[in-house]
Amino acid sequence: MVDFARSTDTRVQAQLDRLAMQSPAGDRLGLERTAELLERLSRPQDKLPPIFHVAGTNGKGSTCAFLRAGLEAADYQVHAFTSPHLVRFNERIRICGKLIDDKMLADLLDEVIGTSKGIEPSFFEVATVVAFLAFARSPADACILEVGLGGRLDATNVVEHPLVTGIASLGLDHQQFLGSDIVSIAGEKAAIAKRGVPLVSLAQPTQAEEAIARVAAERAAPLLLEGRDWLVDPDLRPSLAGPHQRRNAGLAWEMLSAQDRLQVPRATFANAVKEALWPARFQQLADGPLTRGAPTCIDGAHKPSAAAALADLLVERGPMHLVLGILANKDAEAIVAVLAPHALSLTFVPVPDHEHHDPAELARRFGGEAAASIEEALADLPSPRLIVGSLYLAGEALAANGEMPD
Repeated sequence: MVDFARSTDTRVQAQLDRLAMQSPAGDRLGLERTAELLERLSRPQDKLPPIFHVAGTNGKGSTCAFLRAGLEAADYQVHAFTSPHLVRFNERIRICGKLIDDKMLADLLDEVIGTSKGIEPSFFEVATVVAFLAFARSPADACILEVGLGGRLDATNVVEHPLVTGIASLGLDHQQFLGSDIVSIAGEKAAIAKRGVPLVSLAQPTQAEEAIARVAAERAAPLLLEGRDWLVDPDLRPSLAGPHQRRNAGLAWEMLSAQDRLQVPRATFANAVKEALWPARFQQLADGPLTRGAPTCIDGAHKPSAAAALADLLVERGPMHLVLGILANKDAEAIVAVLAPHALSLTFVPVPDHEHHDPAELARRFGGEAAASIEEALADLPSPRLIVGSLYLAGEALAANGEMPD
């Protein structure tokens, strides 16, 4: 699967092309390469403001968005590193609330890639180090880090002294890296825990909770578990739709409550999450070249567990015409099985620039139609319409509609 970005800025694109040529393809876990690269750059991770570190299979990006909204509403300057991007690489790195600009991004990519000779860092490892350098050189009050893959061996886990750590919902994904069962995956995710640092987790399947508790105890990290130590406030009304987003907002609030360095009043947080933005989470597209005035939503659900959360939302909202593009390394059968009962129709499309399940084969297996692109799929499709199955596909829809996340 290709994870490299495109840019309209020639200097940024030149560095991204350079990175694509020098970095090995695919996901790689391990802290050694990131740690060595950071050592060469004078350990910028030690100069970051107080860190909120978030892991999970689903919802960690939304949790980061709610954390940022609450902190910024309390007048704090906040850095954030999230992934993946939807349209532009810049979306991964926010400096004091604003996307990193192209000049700084090009300069930092040049610096990091130029320093990495002999290390061969992956795309994500370079992105992480670029973010750390940007954050270390820009004063702020807080820093939010979203884990990329897993936790224990994720590049972001080189940070040694976070302020608080959190775990969003867990499910089966990336089993080739994290283990074949929920217990193994929970152990990998929980390994962002640090001695004396609060670890706040959503409720998980029983065996997963037991695994999280074991890791927390081994690392002497105080564990605060939903259902045992805290409950989601039913009065939270986040802007993002669905009961799973209320739980993500609850996790963000409990992470804020577990620390005493940055004070965020409860009412301030509750109001902030009503306005929080996080694209491609049941987002309605604007009237544009792609939608042509027809109500159309996008959602980045690309795992069975995320599809199940989306299905719960569709129970509330009603069925929609679904346009699905599913990456080759995802369980298409499980995703379609969960979503099909809520579909007025199914149209399968490719995911551009990524290995994906063949749309024609999916149409034969599950019924429905195949189209060559989202534009073709939407051409004669009535409303309401939902483009789903991959964050990369959601990014294609945003770009085609002229909506650039900012």
